[in-house]
Parts: sequence; C-alpha cells; structure tokens
Amino acid sequence: MNNPLAEILPDFLHFNSIQASQLVILLGIIMFAGTLGGWLFKKLKIPQVVGFIVIGILIGASGFHILEPKVIAALDPISTIALSFIGFLIGGELKYGTIKKYGKQFVSILLFEAITPAFVVGGIIGLVNFAVTKNPVQSLSLGLLLGAICSATAPAATTDVLVEYRTRGPLTTTVYGIVAMDDAVALILYTIASSIAAPLLGGHTLSFGKQLLSIARDIFGSIAIGCSFGFILKLLSKRVVNNDGRLLDLTLGMLFICTGIATIFNFDNILSAMSIGFFLVNFMPGKSKQIFKLVSDYTPPIYVLFFVLVGAKLNIWILTPFLGLLAILYVLGRTLGKSLGAIFGAWLTKAPKSVQKYLPFCLLSQAGVAIGLSIAAGNDFADSIGPQILLIITATTFIVQLIGPVFVKIGVTKAGEVGLNVTVDDIRKNSRVTDVTIGKNKICDYDSPAIVDETERLFNILNMFSHHHNLNYVVRGSKDKALVGIITLEHLKEIMQIGEFAESMLAMDVMEEAKVTCKPSTTLPEAYQMFEDYDIDAIPIVDSDGEPLGILEKNTVDHYLHQRIINLNRKLEEMDD
Repeated sequence: MNNPLAEILPDFLHFNSIQASQLVILLGIIMFAGTLGGWLFKKLKIPQVVGFIVIGILIGASGFHILEPKVIAALDPISTIALSFIGFLIGGELKYGTIKKYGKQFVSILLFEAITPAFVVGGIIGLVNFAVTKNPVQSLSLGLLLGAICSATAPAATTDVLVEYRTRGPLTTTVYGIVAMDDAVALILYTIASSIAAPLLGGHTLSFGKQLLSIARDIFGSIAIGCSFGFILKLLSKRVVNNDGRLLDLTLGMLFICTGIATIFNFDNILSAMSIGFFLVNFMPGKSKQIFKLVSDYTPPIYVLFFVLVGAKLNIWILTPFLGLLAILYVLGRTLGKSLGAIFGAWLTKAPKSVQKYLPFCLLSQAGVAIGLSIAAGNDFADSIGPQILLIITATTFIVQLIGPVFVKIGVTKAGEVGLNVTVDDIRKNSRVTDVTIGKNKICDYDSPAIVDETERLFNILNMFSHHHNLNYVVRGSKDKALVGIITLEHLKEIMQIGEFAESMLAMDVMEEAKVTCKPSTTLPEAYQMFEDYDIDAIPIVDSDGEPLGILEKNTVDHYLHQRIINLNRKLEEMDD
C-alpha cells in the first residue's frame, strides 16, 4: 500500500539543494527587508502589505534576483501556511448570526460582483483580440477564460488591510463574507468557460459534468476536513485552562495537520482552515475569542514572508506590447465589472449606504486562485492561448496587488470603519491619564473638588463626599501648593468612629501619605500596574513641579473604558441602520 506521506515529503524537501546557512540568511533578508518596507510604506500612509510586495519585487524575478526561482519554490510551504492562517481568521468572522442577518445580501452581491466582470472582461478582451488577430475562435475562448478567472478576489491582501487598520462595520463584514466565497464562484465559471473553449481549441480538459463533480468534491471535502479538526480542537481546548501557550500550540497543531492533509488529498487548504475557524466561532464562542487573539498575534512574521514571496514571484519583463495592452484592458474591465456588480447587488438588497458606495474599493486584489486557474489554463490549452493567459494574469496580479490594498484602505476610511474593531484592552493600551480626565470623554476635570487644602475642615470635606462622585481627595499644601497627602473614603469612615470631635479636624489631620503619583502623560497600562503593585484604588495626578492636578480613581478609569466601548457599539449600530 502506498504511503501518501512518502509521496508528498519530497515536495517539501527542496531545501536539499540549498545550504542551510544560505536558507537562514535568505529568511533573515526577507524578514528584515519586508518589515522595513512595510514600516516605510505605513509611514507614507500606504498599507504595509504594499511595502512587503514591493520589497519582494525588488529582490525577486523582476528586480535583483536575490531570490531565485528554486528558492521561491522551496519556500512554498510558507505560502501554504500563511493562506491557512488567513482562511482560519476569515472563518472566525463568519458567525451564524452574521450569516443569518446578511446572508441574502452576501449572495446577491457575490453573484453580481463575480459574474458582471466576467462578461465585461470577456467582451472587451474578445473584441480587442479579434480586431488584431481576426481569429474569432481564439478571441471567444480567450475572452471566456479570462472573464472567468477575473471574478476571483484575493482574500490575503484585502484582509491584511482590514486587520492592520482594525476595521469593523457593515462594509468590513460584507468584505469578509465576499472574499470567503467568491473563489468558489470563480471555479464554477472557469469550469463552464473551459468546457466551452476546449472543443473549440482542441484543448485537453474534463467534461463539464466531471469538472462540476470535482469542484463539489473539493468544496464539501474541504469543509468536512476543517469541521472535523474544529471538533477535535473544541474537545481538546476544554482541558486547557489559563494556559495561553498550550492553547496556541494545540490550535497551530490542528491547523498545520489539517493544512497538510488537505494538501495531500488535493483539497482546498484555505477552505479547510476557514471551516475550522467557522466551527470554533459558532460552537465554542467563549473560548474562540481567546484562540483567535492568540493566532492573530502569531501571524505577523508569517504574513511578511508570504507577501514578500508573492512579490518575488512576479516577473514584469515577460510581456509583449500586445499582451501588455490586453493586461491593461483586463484590469480596467475587471475594475469596472466588479464595481458595477457590487453596487447593483448592494442596491438590490438594500445594503447600508457605506456598502453600496465603498464596496467596489475593496474587491480589486487578485492572487492565489486567479494564478492557479491561469496555470490550469496554461496546461489545458498549452498549444493555443494557455501561455498568453498565464502571462496576462501574472502581469495583472503585479498591478492589482499593488493598488488593491491602497483602495481597500480608501474604502474603509471613507466608510468610517477604521479603528472600530477594538476591545477594552486595545483602548487601555492606547490611552493616557489625560484622556480620562479631560476632553470630550472626560469623567472629571483638573479643577474638580477632588483637590483640597491641608487646612480644609473635615466637616466641609464630608459635604464634598456627599455631593460629588469622588471617593478620594488629594491634599495640597497651603504655602507651596505641592502635594502633601491623600484622603480616602475608607480612611474617613475609620476617623468618624471617634465621634463628633472628628468634624472639627483638618485635612492635614486625617490625610495619608500618597504611595505613588502619576502625570497626565502616564499611560493607562502604567496606571493599572500602579493600582495593582501598591494595592490602591486612587492615584494623585501631579504636574512636573509636583503640584496636584486631580486624582485618578480606578472605578473612574473602568467607567471611561466601558463607555468608550458602548459609544463604539452605538456608532456601529447607527452605521448598520
């Protein structure tokens, strides 16, 4: 009995022709140069994924040839793993409630944004090719096949932008749903196109019925494998409590094994990984939040390697002038078709205005499936139009992979969805004391009654407690106005037990020494660390000269953070309406 693992292993062991030291150096160059390129482009307000791809172009087949084809081929497993990560995280966005709410909208937009460009590109390419070659059979076949291929949208570059800019809202939800499904439509359209073109050109391809059966096998087989591993991961994760490292290990292990099995048996590894994510988010929603966060934090270096390799594979020097013209027309026709189809589908289902206006910006990227179908066309029609299709798709992928992410950023920015996909932890990490105490979200002011003089009578201070929300007060000196102490409600309760005599006491008589202070520029993570380290619930706020400005109370900070989340959710609901 043949061992499938033995058959697949040589494909993953191309490294034997590359010295280990060379491989390590090349990986270092890819990581360093890619990260630097992403950082530079981000500084230029351009999505970092464009920087990754540009670096790949510079060091790959179109640039200085630092990465040779055999090296790129040897690193293909990295691309496979990266696409599995992307599929897994997309699956995590497909909650049952979202599908139930937006299902009809997804299907309508999906069909129109996939089929419309097929007709537009097919018509334009067919007519222009016929005008030049006067060959109606070749022109019709070329138009049909390129029209089918153009319907696919690359999930990787698109979702990377959504993650980078922390987007959330109806447009983001729609984009996740569309890129998760339109590759399947592209496969079906290619099946139809190749079945028509094959008898015309004499190409070698399966019958239409057999191709549809093959697609059905791939789709349902991939889903079955992914859901099976999702179920196993669900059972195993129940035994892991308060151990992020072990939970991450289990998740990556299941994801990698699932990807390997899908590859061995020629299933779609992206769809399989997507099915794991879909299973987890719908059948163990509580635990899945932790899992997706861990995996998301793990992915940045994988994405750098993947997108640099995408750029390195592109070769822009192989086009003839005529094929270059067809490539430009392909991009323009695809853009027009995607835009018209998306707008009409969104209008037909009465999607939110932001989806109707800005979805076309988010559907331009093209990569994996389109390149895979072009390779299939190159094999099926090797003696006729196959090589032309392969060159056109390679060249157009180079173009749209650069402009696609930029337009995704423009779309989600105009839709007002940038920065809305945040948690309490995210807000805390990016906030300072001054954000809590002043501004439009202010909870208290620097001139609040939370500051008292050291000679203030306790009777007056008690009145302040009864009329204001503060549970703690800072005490300043009468002469130099510097911080001299802090008064807490709990300490006052103890003082009041001595009787009416206590009311005649002064602030200096009942105050405690402030264990620690903070400044307006202190970050909230630093403030929370002080709360924990000193076991306190309030920290005096002082300026650079030590003069008190107010007080930071833990319950006030908690209220501020949760209010920010409530405001964000309210904004999302308004956008949905």
